[in-house]
Amino acid sequence: FQDKAMMKTMSGGNCTLNVPAKNSYRMVVLGASRVGKSSIVSRFLNGRFEDQYTPTIEDFHRKVYNIRGDMYQLDILDTSGNHPFPAMRRLSILTGDVFILVFSLDNRESFDEVKRLQKQILEVKSCLKNKTKESADLPMVICGNKNDHSEVFRKVRSDEGENLVSSDENCAYFEVSAKKNTNVDEMFYVLFSMAKLPHEMSPSLHRKISIQYGDTFQQKSFRMRRVKDMDAYGMISPFARRPSVNSDLKYIKSKVLREGQSREREKCTIQ
Repeated sequence: FQDKAMMKTMSGGNCTLNVPAKNSYRMVVLGASRVGKSSIVSRFLNGRFEDQYTPTIEDFHRKVYNIRGDMYQLDILDTSGNHPFPAMRRLSILTGDVFILVFSLDNRESFDEVKRLQKQILEVKSCLKNKTKESADLPMVICGNKNDHSEVFRKVRSDEGENLVSSDENCAYFEVSAKKNTNVDEMFYVLFSMAKLPHEMSPSLHRKISIQYGDTFQQKSFRMRRVKDMDAYGMISPFARRPSVNSDLKYIKSKVLREGQSREREKCTIQ
């Protein structure tokens, strides 16, 4: 962790990507177990849906973008629905920049959990903002998943979800289906718009590029013959590792003590 560092470097073989620290963001996905958090993340990253359920302990993903010559980095923290370590969940909230809270439309308990999470996020971030000069904006989407199921199984009404966001212009409500890929792109588009991030970061608005093009990815003149009409590209970092707890704690401490002006977090090495 270096206070004055202005660039994040990710290197792998001959590939080195430098992303300005001010263009690096962390998206935190929270919710109860079995509501489809990982399925939504999978749709975002690779457009796929996995039928087989695998419990998530905590998954970390990183995607980098070249949008009209500017580099951006989005770290995605897909959290456990069981929340076995409350302190870790609090740290995830403290280090998050944008949030997706997921519940299942056929599960009332998961909706109640989202209400608790929303309250906790607002309380934790409010405490941090009182000690820093952070913007008061907190982009958040509350996401009711599994709207492909029959209305017979619905346990949460649409107006109940809408009421959770009615008083906050930086919070939006969507009913989606990760399985059918319904409203997922629209949800991400609105989230990035609220966060004042390029809308091209949405899954359908950029061209997916393989890691093999990493060497030329960051060049402002980056073009490929088959995508010459595009000006937005995204690439998944295949071996990204979650920054250490120590690094995240230092990041929060720096913000509170105002020791650094950058948004620098631990560097990630692609091996």
